[in-house]
Amino acid sequence: MEHGGHGMHMDLPPFTLGRGLAFSAGDPFFLTGCLVLLALYGWGVLRLRLRGDHWSPGRTAAFATGVLTVGATMCTRLNDYGMVLFSVHMVQHMILSMLSPILLLLGAPVTLALRALPAAGRGRLGPRELLVRLLHSRFVRYATHPAFTIPLFVASLYGLYFTPLFDTLMATGAGHIAMMVHFLAVGLVFFWPIMGVDPGPHRPGYVMRMLELFAGMPFHAFFGIALMMASEPMVTTFAHPAASLGVDPLDDQTSAGGIAWAFSEVPSVIVLVALLFQWYMSEQRQARRSDRAADRDGDAELVAYNAYLASLDARGRG
Repeated sequence: MEHGGHGMHMDLPPFTLGRGLAFSAGDPFFLTGCLVLLALYGWGVLRLRLRGDHWSPGRTAAFATGVLTVGATMCTRLNDYGMVLFSVHMVQHMILSMLSPILLLLGAPVTLALRALPAAGRGRLGPRELLVRLLHSRFVRYATHPAFTIPLFVASLYGLYFTPLFDTLMATGAGHIAMMVHFLAVGLVFFWPIMGVDPGPHRPGYVMRMLELFAGMPFHAFFGIALMMASEPMVTTFAHPAASLGVDPLDDQTSAGGIAWAFSEVPSVIVLVALLFQWYMSEQRQARRSDRAADRDGDAELVAYNAYLASLDARGRG
């Protein structure tokens, strides 16, 4: 059977995701990337622990889970089915753009890198200094602004699937990899200023972050509805699935639209819960700082008052 537009041939079994999650060597690019990410993160955590610093196990678990979702999406038979079925491809898209980025960002990889990388010394540029310079660059400031992230998030749906660009990218292995990397990058850029715990140039208040989160969701829902209501295949890549799969292309496209429409709900709830928790912790830290400041001011007032009483007593004796 022909494997999408790559021109490769493979024997896919009848479509059952339960059997389809065996590891596949079909995408070594993502497999290598996942292994490198896990190794670098593990090195950072180990470096902190060796010098006696603490790093949250929850952050480590979140990052590792995020990397594993990428691996399960791109390095298993799920990726093979995603080349021939629109619904499975949409599952990949939603995971890479709306689930994996959230988990990766909750792992705070930039913060870990800033703490683990050694300083290069005065007047020298090392990896840590270059990372700090990048975080404060004009490029990152513009790339994380909602005027850029929200249109990019929307364009990644409509500009890809409703134009010939999708079929062009799916025609080659390199184009398919580039598209999947794009999905992951768009998700990271979109969610980083909203709920990322790493330092960044664009950090509005929590109410504005919630508004940014929900600003793009209606467009996401409309995209899914448009796929479900279409009377003909929107992309030619999935217009003629193999007869052995027993799938009608329009039914499969309707399923893809339903996945796109429904999938935004769960990630949105996760991000909202994370935002509310971050807001609560921020308020608690602010309250503790205020209490410490009040204690210091109260101590100073008490010292001044005792000094005043002492001066009055000295005058009375004189």
